[in-house]
Amino acid sequence: MVNSKNQEKSGFSDVRRAARLSIAPMMDWTTSDCRYLHRLLSREALLYTEMVTAPALVRGGALHLLDFNTAEHPVALQLGGSDPDELAEAARLGEQAGYDEINLNCGCPSDRVQSGAFGAVLMQTPELVADCVAAMQAAVKAEVTVKCRIGVDEQEPEEVLPDFLDKIRAAGCQRVTIHARKAWLKGLSPKENRDIPPLDYDLVHRMKAAFPDLHISINGGIATLAEAKAHLDRGLDGVMVGRSAYHQPAGVLCAADPEIFGTGSVSDPAEAVMLMLPYIEERLGDGAKLNQITRHMLGLFAGRPGARQWRRMLSEGACRAGAGPELVEQALAQVADRAAA
Repeated sequence: MVNSKNQEKSGFSDVRRAARLSIAPMMDWTTSDCRYLHRLLSREALLYTEMVTAPALVRGGALHLLDFNTAEHPVALQLGGSDPDELAEAARLGEQAGYDEINLNCGCPSDRVQSGAFGAVLMQTPELVADCVAAMQAAVKAEVTVKCRIGVDEQEPEEVLPDFLDKIRAAGCQRVTIHARKAWLKGLSPKENRDIPPLDYDLVHRMKAAFPDLHISINGGIATLAEAKAHLDRGLDGVMVGRSAYHQPAGVLCAADPEIFGTGSVSDPAEAVMLMLPYIEERLGDGAKLNQITRHMLGLFAGRPGARQWRRMLSEGACRAGAGPELVEQALAQVADRAAA
């Protein structure tokens, strides 16, 4: 949880320090099983949940969506919603569950999210976002943050983004992650919205210059630690990596602690696999299926000898009845044998 003494000394909480490198919230991907693996690769990076909607928690009583392993800290809960009172209650539930940060989604462009009047559509109503932030801030001690786009549809980012940041800052938000693309709410699918709108990294850097008191992280299209370090060196406070960290987690996370945070040493993905085995055993005992866990591990050895055999063994075998940790060990042996050869 947030350490107030550290916050007083440095101006940043422990969570903000972790936000130098964070892993983006990604629906169906950044589950608790995925985050547990990522934490084995980096002790420092900030991890985010999938988006959880406030109505599901408050009206639906789906509190199981807040379950996570304490080993995941520091970990942030991302909420979707547009009703200030409902978001405040959802934030309160998230804090009670033990999350270190509560994040408001103002960037997801999916039709389902738009129909609920939240996500990227909120870029059109910064006053409402400010009301939501203020209500959430009043409800919890954990830091309330926002993840947004640079604009939506025909908006002019140079005009709307400064106004958006100014309003949420006035409401008490001190940390924001900006996906450096517009979202097109009509005409592009969520997948296309991750690739087609052009990136404008320079705009995000200009926002840091215009709002030096805001902790600003950049997101969108960043695939390597070298790219992340370049943005940090230019003066941004943090970098959020998405799909690359999921598809090639070792490439992003294994060297993150020494290179981004100046702590520890480069981690070994093979050691992480061995540490996953007792976790897998426990999860299977709770009724999980092996492929629920190993689907997040498929890209662990991307670019290394034996990666194809690793992926094939897990893809084909993990869904079979009775599959367990021994399959993972057998797949890891393929990686070790190929590396030795």
